[in-house]
Amino acid sequence: MTPQQLIEFAWRLASSEKPFLWITRPDLVVGDSAIVPPEFVSQTKDRGMLASWCPQEQIMKHLSIGGFLTQRGWNSTLEALCGGLPMICWPFLAEKQTNCWYFCTEWGIGMEIDNNVKRDEVEKLVREFMDGYKGKEMKNKVMQWKTKAEEVVKPGGSSYQNLDKFIADVLLAGNV
Repeated sequence: MTPQQLIEFAWRLASSEKPFLWITRPDLVVGDSAIVPPEFVSQTKDRGMLASWCPQEQIMKHLSIGGFLTQRGWNSTLEALCGGLPMICWPFLAEKQTNCWYFCTEWGIGMEIDNNVKRDEVEKLVREFMDGYKGKEMKNKVMQWKTKAEEVVKPGGSSYQNLDKFIADVLLAGNV
């Protein structure tokens, strides 16, 4: 993203008045480092946290705010889906556009931030995501996906059976 997009996103997140955990990487901003204004940090210190790394799977298991924003790849998508978390997507590269399409269009459990990061759109999107009708609808749908994911990995579930078959085939192939 550009430095202007980072700053605009930060201020819209601040004006949403919602709690957040924002993980930023040094290479998040094109040609620059990801630095938010000090005023943003002081204004959001009681309800927000900035970090450069987190144990993502553990964090998502304990999210009480009920949502997840990502620019990351398929692992984040699967972790959010299996964790029952709707997602705000801001796709930039590679498979992220496809992931976003599935979350937002195909499965109805995500919302997309426009790349232009217009002033009031991020704030409006976060409010709808957290408190609005569409946000509640997405949370219900993603919990159905979570239940499905839990079923397929239990003993007897399709993923469980497929993994067992794969392991058996690998072990058998090693004995030939």
